[in-house]
Amino acid sequence: MKVYEFGAGNGKTFVMFQCAAEPWWVFKPSAEAMARDWHVYLFIADGHDEQGTTFTTLEKNARDAAEYLRGKGIKKVEAMYGVSMGGASVIRFLATEDIPVDKAIIDAGITPYPYPKLICRLISVADWVSIMLGTKSLTLMKLAMPPKRWTPAGEDPEAHYRKIFDFEKRHFSPRTIYNVFWSTNNYDMPDPVPRVPTEIEYWYGEQEKRARKNDIAYTKRAFPQTVVREFAGLAHAELVLMFPERFCREATRFLSGKEEG
Repeated sequence: MKVYEFGAGNGKTFVMFQCAAEPWWVFKPSAEAMARDWHVYLFIADGHDEQGTTFTTLEKNARDAAEYLRGKGIKKVEAMYGVSMGGASVIRFLATEDIPVDKAIIDAGITPYPYPKLICRLISVADWVSIMLGTKSLTLMKLAMPPKRWTPAGEDPEAHYRKIFDFEKRHFSPRTIYNVFWSTNNYDMPDPVPRVPTEIEYWYGEQEKRARKNDIAYTKRAFPQTVVREFAGLAHAELVLMFPERFCREATRFLSGKEEG
């Protein structure tokens, strides 16, 4: 795990967990926007960190983050955010680690599948195949995520996609990709989940509403205080990846407790 820090001179801590199969720098604009007011810790999971590591389990991802924060002398986290696999890391962190979190945003967080293990294995293999094909073909990557929609403002689409493609070929091993999908879909949670006082919002894009139905239900069972927020017209992880200033406004709205008029 590698950790990038932004806004180190700020007093309040904002922890960010990335989603799977993306290079760290696609989260940098949103991290930098938040760093105007927060000390941001952007956690980059094993297998994604340019250090030759291999992702093993989501449980380890949350545990490593907690150990890092303890090593920094952090006894309380004012704010935590995670998207997709990162949202799952937030869920696991809240349930198992002993560092209090005041407020947490679970953005399209994945929750453990309720299906038989054989079905879960088949789903993981299918996910693995789809991602591995994308890392082998720039054309397939563009088909899955059209550049017109998924190129950040001000960047050249061809250069942006080539940079991501080259990163994935060098750093995302087949084992990492399989472990990511298996563990993110099947991580362990305590039963019962301990009650925590954390204020929680669960975010999702309107275009992924059906896919998030079970995740939302699970999260609300685990943390009954969760408030669900839908973002019209957006797809999975689109807010944090494509709209850093809007992401910052939405996070600030929740973290400050001030709704926009």
